[in-house]
Amino acid sequence: MKLKIVLETGMDGYVTAYCPALKGCVTQGKTEEDAIKNLREAIELYLDADPMDIMLPQGNYKVSELAI
Repeated sequence: MKLKIVLETGMDGYVTAYCPALKGCVTQGKTEEDAIKNLREAIELYLDADPMDIMLPQGNYKVSELAI
């Protein structure tokens, strides 16, 4: 899967990184490399389905994977 990301350098010198397709998936780093590394981790956590977050009774849903 390939996602477009945006890197912005703030007035404080830190680099903010976010993925417009994943609302609220934002992080930062001291360098572009740090920001990208942090964003990769944030995206993995954002996309990771945790059955504990599903509010349906067990047995009423199925968790699968979809390659994009």
